[in-house]
Amino acid sequence: MKEVPVYNTSGEQVDTLEVDEALFGSTVNVSLLKQAVVAHQANHRHGTVATRNRARTAGSTRKLFRQKGTGNARRGQRRTNLLKGGGMAFAKQPKTIRKKMPRKMRKAALASAILAKLLGQDLLVVDGLSFDRPRTGEMAAVLRNLRIDRSCLLTLAQRDSNVYLSSRNIADLTVRIADELNAAEVATRQKMLVTREAMDALLAQEAQS
Repeated sequence: MKEVPVYNTSGEQVDTLEVDEALFGSTVNVSLLKQAVVAHQANHRHGTVATRNRARTAGSTRKLFRQKGTGNARRGQRRTNLLKGGGMAFAKQPKTIRKKMPRKMRKAALASAILAKLLGQDLLVVDGLSFDRPRTGEMAAVLRNLRIDRSCLLTLAQRDSNVYLSSRNIADLTVRIADELNAAEVATRQKMLVTREAMDALLAQEAQS
């Protein structure tokens, strides 16, 4: 069992939460985690890059001059890549870069990412995180109290517009609800801040799977 301290918004430890590593797979599957990160990054690429080849370049297909007898180099149509204004050789064309992962693999990768944060003591649980209105300064004060000065993933149990609006102008702070977590975002953030309710939801999800 792994003991995870629970803090309040002032940075004081108020409780301890016991987490069974077996719920998250006991060991970190590094290869699966890397595959999930690569797939996530690939799926964010549009793949719409395109340059003009000979077929996409305007110009006549007539041979510029006869093959022999002119003293010039042999030339075909105007759209050749050897001439200025012609098409590009080996032109880039739009393509699909998406990578698919089965649902069970995605869930296992997410469990490994959370386990890595637990074992590295980079997962913090906070209790009582709520705002009456959007206040970026108050959210920044909470991070300072918890000594979080690096990239962080804030995980909520459900959508909270006040917390989201208080966090969106803080650099390197990403807000997600527990149902929207993915392995790539967990792995690529150096800290993970989870509310007490969101942590209970994550443990319940892993216990059911």
